[in-house]
Amino acid sequence: MKKQVMEEIKGGLIVSCQARVGWAMYGSSIMAAFASAAKEGGAVGIRATGKDNLLAIKEKVDLPLIGINKQFRDDCDVYITPTYESAKEILEIGIDIIALDATKRARPNGENIESIVQKIKENYPEVLIMGEISTLEEAKYADTLGFDFLSTTLSGYTDESSEITSVNLKLIKEISEFTDTPVIAEGKIETPNEARLALENGAYAVVVGTSITRPEILTKRFANEVAKYSNK
Repeated sequence: MKKQVMEEIKGGLIVSCQARVGWAMYGSSIMAAFASAAKEGGAVGIRATGKDNLLAIKEKVDLPLIGINKQFRDDCDVYITPTYESAKEILEIGIDIIALDATKRARPNGENIESIVQKIKENYPEVLIMGEISTLEEAKYADTLGFDFLSTTLSGYTDESSEITSVNLKLIKEISEFTDTPVIAEGKIETPNEARLALENGAYAVVVGTSITRPEILTKRFANEVAKYSNK
């Protein structure tokens, strides 16, 4: 099963379907609709957060599913599946890949990434595990823990990578050169050309979210360009 999932996503586009409370597109039925549209457009996989959204998507789409469980806390910087319990909540519904923050940053309840990965491997051996990092140093550390994938999701979103403002092709290439662990390119990919460049630089597959499933952001890009002309 693991091998089949890896083959299905290899060299393809995975669409991240997410929306927070208060966003116009928030809601599990909307996420499922986005996932269905993504499949129609040629996506090879879907990424989503939260039990309700993942269940709704599973009912509509039969593509490989990457699950995360975002939990935001004022006292913790780690929010992508930060604890074992947050992982267990979505593992129980049957996902193909679970992704979690793979940095050494402090987590709730004093947990650490090593123990979380170990528990997942022991209790859910059929599920692939993706480690999400922001720097090469973090990738090298995560690679010692036995992740099935390493993802650049956090590049540009941590204190250690705050200078990154666009897709980090350099990091993708550096990771793919030091390890045989498949690298998933994610984060700040805004155009089809950037997705292709990510693959050219060693990515195993590419994840795109905002530039596909955030219509308010896409609208703003167009509106800003139109305004430049209108305000002349």
